[in-house]
Amino acid sequence: MSEPVLSLRGVTRTYVTDAGELPVLKGVDLDVMPGEIVGLIGPSGSGKSSLLHAAGLLERPDGGTVTVAGQDCTKLGDKPRTRMRLGTIGFVYQFHHLLPEFSALENVAMPAMIAGRGRAYARERAETLLTRLGLGERLEHQPGQLSGGEQQRVALARALTNEPRLLLADEPTGNLDPDTAASVFQALFDLARDTGVAALIATHNMDLARYMDRVFALKDGHLEARTPGF
Repeated sequence: MSEPVLSLRGVTRTYVTDAGELPVLKGVDLDVMPGEIVGLIGPSGSGKSSLLHAAGLLERPDGGTVTVAGQDCTKLGDKPRTRMRLGTIGFVYQFHHLLPEFSALENVAMPAMIAGRGRAYARERAETLLTRLGLGERLEHQPGQLSGGEQQRVALARALTNEPRLLLADEPTGNLDPDTAASVFQALFDLARDTGVAALIATHNMDLARYMDRVFALKDGHLEARTPGF
């Protein structure tokens, strides 16, 4: 049996506010396997983003362990964590965060070039991903010339440029109308299945959550399993 791509054990996170301490994660355990798409639901402020930030090595949890691709990242220094994020983890957010002065192709090629891949490889990889996402005729368009759904597809392609083993998505369709959201999610779903990436997706969209392999609700700092199709 294969190992989890992402394994969280006893992860805790508490924020200090003017009103005192605010615990948002109270000992979270979670495994995400290769090729598996796991949904994370819960109201705003429940800790979904905090959980994704810990899983993606963007923040250090206060307690517990975070293992990515078999590597215990809990005590890694900043440089190894950065290398892990660049080469092993892909991120998609609610807002695309594309660089407006660059074309779709350039936005997607950039992570590969930052990782030290040659320009020719980076552009070929970007063109392949964008074409698979239905944007083969929009390669040279800047973000401002693309629709919201097209921009989010570019962001998805960018997240997958370096062939990550783990894909983390924080409300990736939250800024889109229902039809566009369904289209973008289907593209994400198909690419995740085709590439075998392990995906953890936070969403408010119950219609999309129904299609995931497993769904967890984050409630009072803990994960509660939900049946897909709930």
